[in-house]
Amino acid sequence: MKKIIHFALIFLLISIVTNCGVTKDKNSIGKIAKPEFSYDDEVYVPVLKSERKNFFKASETETKWVDSIFSQMSFEEKLGQLFMVAAYSNKDSVHVNSIDKLIQQNKIGGLIFFQGGPGRQANLTNRFQSKSKIPLFIGIDAEWGLSMRLDSTYKYPWNTTLGAIKDLKLIEEVGRNMAQETKRIGAQFNFAPVLDINTNPKNPIIGNRSFGEDKVNVTEHAIALMKGTQSQGVFCTGKHFPGHGDTALDSHYALPLVSFSKDRIDKVELYPYKRMFDEGLVSVMVAHLNVPSLEPRENYPTSVSYKVVTDLLQNDLGFEGLIFTDALNMKAASKFMKPGDIDLEAFLAGNDILLFAENVPLAVQKITEACQNGLITDDRIAKSVKKILHYKFKAGLNKIKPIDTKNIVNDLNTTYKDALQYQLYEHATTVLKNKNNILPIKNLDQKIAYVKLGDDTNSAFVTTLKKYTEITEVSDSNLDSLEVKLKKFNTVIIGYHKSDRAWKKHDFSETELAWIQDIAKKNTVILDAFAKPYSLSAIPNFEDFEGVVMSYQNSDFSQIVGAELLFGAIESQGKLPVSINEEFKDGFGLNTEKLNRLGFTAPENVGVSPKVLSRIDDLAKKAIDEKMTPGIQVLVARRGKVIFQKSYGYQTYEPTIKVQNSDLYDVASVTKMVATLPNVMQLFEQGKVNLDSKLGDMLPQIKGSNKQDISFKNLLSHYAQLQPWIPFYKATLNADKTPSDNYYSSISKDGFTTHVAQNLYLRNDYQDSIMKQIVDSKLLDKKEYKYSDFTFILLKEYLEKTTGKTLDVLTYDNFYKSLGMNNTLFNPLQKVDSSIIAPTEEDTYFRHSLVKGYVHDMAAAMQGGVAGHAGIFSNAMDIAKIMQMYLQKGNYGGIQYFKSSTFDLFNTCYFCSEGNRRGLGFDKPQLGKEGPTCGCVSKSSFGHTGFTGTMAWADPETELVYVFLSNRTYPDSNAVNKLSKENIREDIQKVIQEALLDK
Repeated sequence: MKKIIHFALIFLLISIVTNCGVTKDKNSIGKIAKPEFSYDDEVYVPVLKSERKNFFKASETETKWVDSIFSQMSFEEKLGQLFMVAAYSNKDSVHVNSIDKLIQQNKIGGLIFFQGGPGRQANLTNRFQSKSKIPLFIGIDAEWGLSMRLDSTYKYPWNTTLGAIKDLKLIEEVGRNMAQETKRIGAQFNFAPVLDINTNPKNPIIGNRSFGEDKVNVTEHAIALMKGTQSQGVFCTGKHFPGHGDTALDSHYALPLVSFSKDRIDKVELYPYKRMFDEGLVSVMVAHLNVPSLEPRENYPTSVSYKVVTDLLQNDLGFEGLIFTDALNMKAASKFMKPGDIDLEAFLAGNDILLFAENVPLAVQKITEACQNGLITDDRIAKSVKKILHYKFKAGLNKIKPIDTKNIVNDLNTTYKDALQYQLYEHATTVLKNKNNILPIKNLDQKIAYVKLGDDTNSAFVTTLKKYTEITEVSDSNLDSLEVKLKKFNTVIIGYHKSDRAWKKHDFSETELAWIQDIAKKNTVILDAFAKPYSLSAIPNFEDFEGVVMSYQNSDFSQIVGAELLFGAIESQGKLPVSINEEFKDGFGLNTEKLNRLGFTAPENVGVSPKVLSRIDDLAKKAIDEKMTPGIQVLVARRGKVIFQKSYGYQTYEPTIKVQNSDLYDVASVTKMVATLPNVMQLFEQGKVNLDSKLGDMLPQIKGSNKQDISFKNLLSHYAQLQPWIPFYKATLNADKTPSDNYYSSISKDGFTTHVAQNLYLRNDYQDSIMKQIVDSKLLDKKEYKYSDFTFILLKEYLEKTTGKTLDVLTYDNFYKSLGMNNTLFNPLQKVDSSIIAPTEEDTYFRHSLVKGYVHDMAAAMQGGVAGHAGIFSNAMDIAKIMQMYLQKGNYGGIQYFKSSTFDLFNTCYFCSEGNRRGLGFDKPQLGKEGPTCGCVSKSSFGHTGFTGTMAWADPETELVYVFLSNRTYPDSNAVNKLSKENIREDIQKVIQEALLDK
């Protein structure tokens, strides 16, 4: 059996001597030098050939097929099988016809596709296969998925990013997905994984294509990727044999030198190959390298070296699979010999398939002459050709069918891949420094700035950061001016964003290095690098940085996950696959705490079908098309992850301002649940009130009235016989329904400072009149469930008298500030521009103006926009935070706002037996047919709806949060409430329930 022997002490001693290859030169502190690795730390112990795994065992049927085909082949057909020619699906008919000719005249055995698109390539593959007597091998270089070569296909992370992941099951899943895509386009080979151990940070061609600098880490990841790939019937090709990881030249342009000893190569560069052979690797690609210790002839490429291809790979290592040359058009090979000659030399060396042959007819001629001269035997030809035929059978080419090109792009870009991407980056993102546990950022009551460095996009990162708290983007072309701007901030997040295209340089400019060091010296800084790990080696030292995060790539997924990590929605799990400097070496990575804040992921990761969830789009479209509301925001979260967040339509029926996720809506009665109620719950927990407390004891002005004996429990359950509402505003209007000068002023002045609407201020003493009208109002004759705004108007009065703070200040201090609900506020025009606020009505009966940024509810407006029953403006993301806090029974972001027992008590329906569905302040699912929900949520679920067309609901049993915001009252709140009549909110909720995959 295979064993790995650990020589930890030897490695330690050698590491001390060599300092792991990092220079001690004071002028290069923090810089990474070419490592001088100890290579005796992990020693491969060979296994018997009989113990090697075989993904594709030969059957009797296979052998018969191979023998039958081979026996019928002409000499020319046999030689043709040795060639795999380059093909492109983005070239003209001249190219296509040239391939046709090679297939028909030279009987070539395969094609390696490069640039193009999946549909075009599939069509060409069908064409070329139809012209070939023996089915063609189709291969593609798709190290990080088909997008490495083809447009309209899915891109997976680079190998370096995958190398940071310790959960190898995820790497297997990447392999499975890439293989399924490879099969879908009719290919049998993916020329991956890269087995090069990138021990040279300056390597110009491998770099991020490698899983890292540690041979064991590289091997384990390569094995996992291979297992996933070959489990789907697609063949892997390990490359670039014997090892391209420590080279200073790109073999596409010159012949790189590998000057290591044979012993070093055996123990380091060949280690992954040995392990991969044991695990069932199908094929190997031999690189064009100059390795004097393996091939003594000067500047003789390994790809055409008998000592390397036959003696080492086949005889010494016992590899019996297919052997490919690297592309023969590469300068490292083509400069060595001319076309035809290089092909012959490669075949003589022991290769089976000559990749990217530049002149097949000439190469065939050269090999034919060698056969005639006795240089190549029939047995040698048969060995490679029969091996090729065996693998063609294993690939199913004995029963080849045309590729179905219908929906090919959709099939290659399924939503599940997004789900996998989230998981990959969650496991890869690596924390390198966390001084004083600055990560995750717990305190949201601070000023945080974001500064962008690098030349690529950053929108996903910034947008996600702003979903957690208020983030100010700060920029300036002058460093001194920038520093002045940053002085008012407590924390500075620097995002370093470089192109996610593989071959782009990620180096800091000299200016960027100077700026980043200066900013770090003068500020509390968290650096998040969306770039290759080696880019950080240019930073002289990290002494002045409080936090450093390596996010590896600048994809939307990495940016979203990076923001999640900064605010604790996920914990850090990644480990560096390469060394950056003496402090941050291969395998280094800090763990950080996970806070229970909302994060973001794809629906599949939390057991939800995205296909079913997409039906929300149709319902939203219906509501907008039929003018039930001009615009909508919808958010769905499950298990602490936002999985659906979309905005639809416009702020008004004029298609001018599209609704954005960050826009604010008047949430109307949802205010009761998200502003007044949580403060009441805290006072309850403090013992200021209990279920049996009487309203007369809570509010002195109630004493002696018909309401003094109403209990706290009955009050919050809407079971107190209170009138639903009073149109307070009507008593303040003239006969023509315009505001009376007795009550209003067009400007703010002494005695008239209660801001009701634009250019409309109410007499301050009218607040007493509102309370008096409530106190003096009659009770309903019958004790039954009757929804009333009076409950929360009275509770606001109670809260403010008890705490000495106004409700807006109280709510911000107690909840919004620490929850990161910076977009949730009363009277939003005091803080934000009206352009991001959806209007609620063209008021023609009271304020006679567009109601935009002023609370729609008339009674709340007359209380200056701060009321217990209405007045909050927010967006779906912010409302989801407090709903998630409720779902987590009072805990969010590591803060316990109240005990779980307190939440349970308030989420109880005390009068269900009397036909009253309400909890204490929370609405609950209907008891009969009519009610606020779809009728398909659990009885433990809770939430609230609002008059303006809003809904927020959470279900502990399914761990769901659902938020729906709209301005269905625009332009006329007195119009028929079609949104309610058509059950749009409830139908969306039903779709969400139907989307659950694990009900």
